[in-house]
Amino acid sequence: MTATIPVYSLYGEQSGLGWENFFNVELLSYRSKALNWRASPHVHDSLIQVLFIQHGNVDVLMNCTRQKARAPCLILVPAQTVHGFEYTPDSEGLTITASQQLFELLSGILSPGILKLMHTPSVVSLESFPEEKDIIWEIYYAMLDELRVPLLNQTAMCASLFISIFVHLSRMSDRLSLENQQSDNTSRKASQIHKFLALVEKKCHQRLTVNDYSMEMGMPAGHLSRLCRLMLGMSSLDVINMRVIQEAQRELIYTSKTIKQLAAFLGFNDEAYFTRFFHKHTGVSPSQFRERAVRQISMVEASP
Repeated sequence: MTATIPVYSLYGEQSGLGWENFFNVELLSYRSKALNWRASPHVHDSLIQVLFIQHGNVDVLMNCTRQKARAPCLILVPAQTVHGFEYTPDSEGLTITASQQLFELLSGILSPGILKLMHTPSVVSLESFPEEKDIIWEIYYAMLDELRVPLLNQTAMCASLFISIFVHLSRMSDRLSLENQQSDNTSRKASQIHKFLALVEKKCHQRLTVNDYSMEMGMPAGHLSRLCRLMLGMSSLDVINMRVIQEAQRELIYTSKTIKQLAAFLGFNDEAYFTRFFHKHTGVSPSQFRERAVRQISMVEASP
């Protein structure tokens, strides 16, 4: 009999929509101590987790690969990654759980280069980065403190703090690349990726194919997709579709366009096809997304 991997929101809790459960920060011991310091293999369908292990050791399982992690370290668990942990009883730290979709949207606009980090399951040792370790720890505690009581513009504050963690990780990664003398090659590939992302940004309303973009880039479609997988952790088609979804979500939240008008705005000839496309990539219809997102924003704006 094949075992079923449970799908959770927070560990042990029924999975919900990533938009509704978009942000949570808690002490590592809050959930782990009661579970005898063990989290059995499970998956979060739409949520990304970033664990900061300040003290102790962890046996980490991610996508059938096991490794031992020693504090201080960060553990990055993207959505839909099968993972489990076994901590030593002296373990201390903090866990952030956030909507992968929401932060991909924000990162795609603010800093596309960190998208690959958000898609890569990893354990990042901070032993060689004492300054960054202290800064990231302060960020974690700032988020924990921010969420103690409802505050004005709390969503924006938490989002900026969360993204700043990935900015620090990307800078650490760049330093390691420079030490390995890979900067020239990385720079050339990064330049190609930035060109591709700029094209997608400019033409996301035109429903262009991968071949259309690759012709404008002057490279074969297969090479473009391999480049995207290397630099961003996803295929070129995924990049294109993600940008279309981001634009659709933004229009659904901030404009009064009907679904038919939005479909035409994004280059879809058929409203029904657009609805299926949106549902495939988000798990909800455009109308459901608009209702839930607007309700969530209204709750935040109404907070004292």
